Amino acid sequence: MAVAEKMRRIEQPGPPVTERIQWVEARGRAFSFTLHDGIPLLEAARRGFAEAGFAGGVLNMQGGALGPFAYVMPALSKTPEHAAFYSDTFRPGDITRLKMGAMTLGERDGAPFFHCHGLWCEADGRLNGGHILPEETIVAEPFEVDAFGIDGAIFLAEPDPETNFKLFGPVAREAVGAKNTGRAFALRLRPNQDFAGALEGFCRAHGILRARLHGGVGSIIGARFHPLDALGHGRAGLLDAAHLLRDSHQLADFVIRSSSPLASSSSRTIRFGILPYPDFGSASQKKKRFGIL
Repeated sequence: MAVAEKMRRIEQPGPPVTERIQWVEARGRAFSFTLHDGIPLLEAARRGFAEAGFAGGVLNMQGGALGPFAYVMPALSKTPEHAAFYSDTFRPGDITRLKMGAMTLGERDGAPFFHCHGLWCEADGRLNGGHILPEETIVAEPFEVDAFGIDGAIFLAEPDPETNFKLFGPVAREAVGAKNTGRAFALRLRPNQDFAGALEGFCRAHGILRARLHGGVGSIIGARFHPLDALGHGRAGLLDAAHLLRDSHQLADFVIRSSSPLASSSSRTIRFGILPYPDFGSASQKKKRFGIL
């Protein structure tokens, strides 16, 4: 009999918050729009949501061109103030071609802001991935994205005592009456819990028998790739959670925002399957490239 893998965890610098899922029920709608060239990625995303009547939400990118372009990758923290941190900033030259990306658009310090993870090919042919910086990234060519806007909630960046970061989390916001197609739950999953199990538990607690997930940006503890080789127990980026939870006729839309880091487990692979990804080389090459030590 196979022995179940013990859930991995990373000790955070602050005490755990009792509420492990931060959530707000709102209304929402899926739509598509074009990110226009020559302007910052943040402003291009803000305009697309605003034109649809929303102040924020999530979007998924399946291609696109960016340049100038700047990003960071996960790295070990050099101080005990954080369980993990970021690398120095990378700024590849010329045009960077996105392969896929996921973004949460919300507010920070009273202004629009995003958290975005992606995979891309740089001008020299290198495949890379990480955390895209909103202040330095420009749309180089117009491209279409799929989005989900929320009305009645916003992802707001606030100090988080548990992780000692300023993190996005959903908070209630007066609805403006944007066109919508039904109820939506904006979620943030706090650290050290099973991703699939947390969502299933939330569904059970709220009587939701069928749900569709939109977006999903955050961090997980390690990763399992296909073919199976592990990044170990470090921190890896969570890019996309576009899967279906089907059980009956009731449907609710989830807009997922994940805190860093979530626990990685083999049960997630069983329940949600394996996402396709570009070939980044051997396990040791992945560790070096993505800063997982």
